[in-house]
Amino acid sequence: MSNGGPSRRIVIIGAGPGGICAAIGLRQAGFEDVTILDKAQGVGGTWWHNSYPGAACDVPTHLYSFSFELNAAWSRPYATQPEIQRYMEQVVDRYDLRPLLRLGTAVTSLAWDDECLVWRVLTTDGDELEADVVVSAIGMFNELSWPAVEGLESFAGTVFHSARWNHDHDLTGRSVAVIGSAASAVQFVPEIAPRSGQLHLFQRTANWVLPKDDTPFDSETLAELQANPITVRRRRWKLWRELNLFTQFNDAQLLAKAERAGLRNLALVTDPEVRAKLTPTEPYGCKRPLISNDYYPTFNLPHVEVVTDPIARITPTGVVTADGTVREVDTVIAATGFQVQRYLSALDVTGRDGRELRDAWSDGAQAYLGITTSGFPNLFMLYGPNTNQGSIIHMIECQVAYLVRQVQRLDAEDLVWLDVKAEVQDRYNTTLQAELDRFEVWKHDCNHYYRNASGRIVTQFPGDMADYRDRTSRPDPDAYEVRPGRPFGTRVRAGISV
Repeated sequence: MSNGGPSRRIVIIGAGPGGICAAIGLRQAGFEDVTILDKAQGVGGTWWHNSYPGAACDVPTHLYSFSFELNAAWSRPYATQPEIQRYMEQVVDRYDLRPLLRLGTAVTSLAWDDECLVWRVLTTDGDELEADVVVSAIGMFNELSWPAVEGLESFAGTVFHSARWNHDHDLTGRSVAVIGSAASAVQFVPEIAPRSGQLHLFQRTANWVLPKDDTPFDSETLAELQANPITVRRRRWKLWRELNLFTQFNDAQLLAKAERAGLRNLALVTDPEVRAKLTPTEPYGCKRPLISNDYYPTFNLPHVEVVTDPIARITPTGVVTADGTVREVDTVIAATGFQVQRYLSALDVTGRDGRELRDAWSDGAQAYLGITTSGFPNLFMLYGPNTNQGSIIHMIECQVAYLVRQVQRLDAEDLVWLDVKAEVQDRYNTTLQAELDRFEVWKHDCNHYYRNASGRIVTQFPGDMADYRDRTSRPDPDAYEVRPGRPFGTRVRAGISV
């Protein structure tokens, strides 16, 4: 490497799993000038923000953890948010990342400086940082999606989003309206229903909810896992193989098997009319798969109601459905997820020659390998477009290994920047969309978040986890346009050049 070793100034946006993994990978490669910015006051990303009751991983946690930092102490197959959050904190401490962190610092914009050949990173506290390389680790689950319901702002009671849970609001005896019935609702509704006075779940479409093999590990199993690291690694490898097979949503036999399991789970609902409302009409796999053992039994409680009539409007005191029924409530919880199709365009990002990322993605978010977009040099994304597959931790590790090699190339070849060629990105995405078109379940109109308004699937990866690992491992120097030379910008912190 030139100049005695790595010297690039790197800014990582996000201190969740992606940002943590990227910082570790870059430092292990010798890059020490790394800054991690995050708007939260703690690390963990989605596991910091999503602290609603019952929040848990829907991927087995021996697999939803870094391959280089296995955890033998998981208490159950699917760990809950507090346990995952603690794990992320432990990883940060073990790899001494805290000196790199600037928490409570949100990024407002990124702009490539064509003259100085650096990224200018602006934050909400008025700072401007210069960076030779920027890594976006904001992922998919970043910007909240609120229900577009007339009158929501007029509600006189308590309103909050499930991803920003109001822990100060006691739901005991409350009359609660939950808007949305997908991933977060399936987890928190069983937790809050027993203590609420009345709970109305407003469901647009029914989801498949399969049983969850989540019996806590007994003391003997925990002792074995902690005494023998090989046991943990074997368990992880077994889970990897199983998940890699299960997430192929074009296998008719597996899809049929999943539907049978879902119907057995649904049979826990005793009232046939309620069960009919909760029965999916679209094939399994059309929307995000969900798992729970206690979601369906919740609807056997006399004070819990599932409402399938569309919401017409919200008044200061309740919810009015299209049939004219008024349900008086004092709490509204939006379980409507995130604007998952925006990715990095949730920020103002300007690339070479003043190109705006929003314009580059006018037809939908797209990137080469889901990692880098033409016109935006030295900018890498983790959990970017079309990388949703299996365990996102595995996918992130593949992406981090890839970006580290590109940053190493900058120094090894004395390059100012590298930028994926437009024709390479276009060819990759044309092939990707053709591969995605083979999945019949994703062609159904089931209100999934995979496909954007233009018809492109912008979230899913069509291959399995092994395929993505192979694609990101291949050398591809010719995929990039490069500029030789060294950057010559100045570092700016807190408005002071240093």
